[in-house]
Formats: sequence, structure tokens, C-alpha cells
Amino acid sequence: MGYHEPLNAVEQAKKEGPPLDVRERIERIFAPGGFRSISKQDLRIRLRWWGLYTQRKQGVPGERTGSAEPEELEDEFFMLRIRVDGGRLTSDQLRAIAWASERHGRDVADITDRQNVQLHWIRIEDVPAIWQRIEQVGLTTADACGDTPRVILGCPLAGITAHEVLDASPAIRTVAERYVGAPEVQNLPRKYKTSISGCLRGCTNPEINDVAFQGVEHPELGPGYDLWVGGGLSTNPMLAKRLGAFVPPERVAEAWFGVTALFREYGYRRSRNHARFKFLVADWGADRVRDVLEREFLDAPLPDGPAAVVQPMAARTHVGVQPQRDGRVAVGAAPRAGRIAGHQLRLVADLADRYGSGRLALTPQQQIVVIGVDPERAPALIEELERLDLPVRPDAFRRGTMACTGIEFCKLAIGETKGRAAWLTAELKDRLPDLDEEIRIHVNGCPNSCARFQVADIGLMAALQVRPDGTKSDAFLVHLGGALEGPERSAFARKVRGVKILAEDAADYVELLLRRYRSRRRPDDTFSSFVARLDAEALARFAAPGGRR
Repeated sequence: MGYHEPLNAVEQAKKEGPPLDVRERIERIFAPGGFRSISKQDLRIRLRWWGLYTQRKQGVPGERTGSAEPEELEDEFFMLRIRVDGGRLTSDQLRAIAWASERHGRDVADITDRQNVQLHWIRIEDVPAIWQRIEQVGLTTADACGDTPRVILGCPLAGITAHEVLDASPAIRTVAERYVGAPEVQNLPRKYKTSISGCLRGCTNPEINDVAFQGVEHPELGPGYDLWVGGGLSTNPMLAKRLGAFVPPERVAEAWFGVTALFREYGYRRSRNHARFKFLVADWGADRVRDVLEREFLDAPLPDGPAAVVQPMAARTHVGVQPQRDGRVAVGAAPRAGRIAGHQLRLVADLADRYGSGRLALTPQQQIVVIGVDPERAPALIEELERLDLPVRPDAFRRGTMACTGIEFCKLAIGETKGRAAWLTAELKDRLPDLDEEIRIHVNGCPNSCARFQVADIGLMAALQVRPDGTKSDAFLVHLGGALEGPERSAFARKVRGVKILAEDAADYVELLLRRYRSRRRPDDTFSSFVARLDAEALARFAAPGGRR
């Protein structure tokens, strides 16, 4: 039976009926009847297909995360995830999200590193009204969670930036229109993450997606995509592998569905921890994946193609003022580690109409961009965004810091993240105001890497530390030197063995690391390249806590 049987609880639930069918029960039974009318199987499994997870009950400490029963952890409120394929929004769409946050979500929202928006404090009674409002403007929560094709990442400036091989927006639209909510992709072994981008920078981080179409120029066939498969993070991080295949623009939807169907038919289903596509790709290898893909799932083989080249992570941000091909500019701002208020979103939508083209974009770095701004009006827009605490020219730490939702709302988290990240960036800005390099600090509440701590310069993963009096306090395990530069040149951050810092000491510790780095680096070093040169002994010395600042 291998990796396929016996079926786990989620697989059994999917076998009993299409999970998307739960919408009818939400509208007819659960919304009128309230939280206690929801069946346990629907609550903990099927609601995810519509972007709904119960949020963490307030006050349950991190030490209970792994041992508490579900009833002890889950609150009667939900996180609701709204998918934004390609990251692009109109001002009306952003206003609809803002309305849902202000009216039903206590004015809280998170911009995720998957270009989604997550709302919190949502009651099941209010979900139908939220769906009605966001669907009127072309948004959906379908397939935002669950064992489905999650939101499709795309370059926030697709079609308007000079830094692209081709505009991937049509391909993203086609895949989303055909397959979001489609019955044939609702029973995948696990979640399935996609990147489709013609951007030369690699701003969608294709190295860590289940399937990625990365723009490349074929010497004979012109612009198209290099096909990568099997990337992913979490507790077993793996980099995507090139199949060596070139995908012409008109075959992206066919190739995407082919890879997805291969995963559906051959992916592992017995253990949830071993069901991501990356495990199948690692076991099979790129050659076998391509062979099976072309023989069983495509209309015709794909031509061989050249490798796409992407830039290092420091070049992948969209914060600041960036030129567009049409002479206008895009103005990108950095919220505090992705956390933003609903009323801020509403005001940004108004600014997009007043100063831009009424178009916006969310980025995989948890940032927001106003598109189509007249260069002469950009300074006024920058001032308006600054007044909303959305700096366009943030310091190096605000620019490079990300955080997952953390224990505030997530049932899997061990420690707090959003507040810690905001505090940490403010402290480091004051302590190291002259830092001449963006340092990417990613703060994660558990090992699942929702904030990508394994590819950060400094990755902080929540843990617990026992104090001398026997009490447990929030702490972090430290990972250093992560870098994404394509499948062959990327590296995961190295865990610093034997080092666990109290969360309250994080600013002291990171300051110490950065002062050591600045005193020892070479002129052409980045933080990740510096760490890469250190052997295990040198890394331990470099990362040891204590010593002079």
C-alpha cells in the first residue's frame, strides 16, 4: 500500500463528497444556526476549501499547541483568506476587502507572502454577506485553503515593468478562470502552490513553489517559460527542480493542468506530512517527472529549453518608486510585517484613484503597490502613504522584515510574531541607523515556514525556553544565510545549533550579529554570502550569543 493507503481523515472526508459543496450548508444551515451548528468534519476539513480556518482561542499559551485537543485551541471566530491571483487589485476590489475587515473583522487584515489578504475575527453568520460583497467585484475565497491549487503568484508589475521577458497576466487569468473551483482539482493530495511570472527578478520566489513557470527567452521559439517543479519549505524544505522543458505561452494552462493532474494521480496520500508534491518529485527525479508528464498528461511533448536566470532576493522587492514602461511610476509601501488595518486599505484605495490608475498590487514580500502614478504626483502620494504609516522609503529593517500570523490567531503557532517583528524592526532602526544593506529578517511562529524563515538572512522560528524558575517563555531558534537565486544557486538558512534566544532578547542578539558581520565582511559581501563562507565551527562562533555589542 506504500504511501497511498490507508486513507487519513482528510482523504476520507474528500472521498465522501466534494468539499466545495459545503458552501450550500454554510449558507443554509451554519450561518443561520451559528458556530455550534457546524459539524466537526466540516469545521476542521471542508470549510478550508472556502478559505475558512477557525482562529486560535485567545489566551491559550504556546506550550499547549502540540498537546491540546482541537476544542481547546479553536475559537468561534474564523480567519478568512481572500485569494488575489497575480496579486493585482482594482480600487473597488480593495474597498470590498476593506469593507469586510471594518464591518466584520474588527478592522484587522494581513497581507500575506502569497499575495492574499487574510481577515480575522470573522463569524460564520457573516460569511455569506462577505462572499456577496467580494464576489460582486470579482474576488473569491474558493480554493484559498485546503488540498487545492492555492493562489497563483505573479509579478506585481506584470505587463508594465521593463524587467520582464513577457507579461504573464494572460496565463494567470486563463489558469485561474479554468481551474479555480473546478471539480478536477479539488482532490489533490495536499495544498499546491503555483508561480507564473515573466519577471526577470524572480520576485515570486519560483524556487519554492510546487510548480513554477519562470520567464525565459528561447533562442529559436522566442519568449516563454522554464518549467520548475517540486519546491516547498516547512519541516522538509526542498528546492524546485528544472524539467529542462520550455513552455510556450499558449501551452501554460495545458502544462499547468498536466503537472497538477500528475500530482493528483501519483501523489502520496497516506501521511499528511509526506503528501506535498516535493516528496514525489524528490523520489522520482526530474527526468521521470517530465517523462510521465509528457506521456500521460500532455497533448504533445514540450521542447527543450534554456534555464531561466533570476536575481537574488534583495532585488525582488517592490517597495519604493519604480518606473513603468508607459512613463508612469509604481509606488510601493511597506506595512508593518504585513499587518494592516481595514481602514488603511480603504484609504489606500482612495489614493489609488486620486493619484494613480485605480490599480494596485500585493507583493510576495507582504507589501502594497499603487500603480500608474504620474511621476510629478508621486511625492504627494508618498506623503499621503507616510501619514498612513505606509512608508515608501522605509529603513532597511522595515523593508526586509516579514512575519506570519503567529499565536495571535494561528492554532499551529508556538509564539507571537507580528508584534515582535514590529518591535524588532523599530529597535534595530534606532540601534543601527546607518546600516547600508537590507537585511531580510523573517519571524515565524512555528516550523511550517509561512513567513519563509528558511530563506531569510536571519530566520527566527518560535520556540519555548525554560527559565531557571521553571516557567516557559517565548524564544526563537536561529537560522542564518538563506538565499534564493535559482534552483542551482539557492541555499536554505543554516540552523545555528545550540542557540535559542529569549524573544525579549531578539533585538540585542540581532544587533550583535549585524555588528559582527559589518566588522568582518568583505567589500562585496551580502549577509547570506558571508554566512555561506563560514564552516560549522566558524558559524557557531559568529552566532554565539553574548560578547560585546
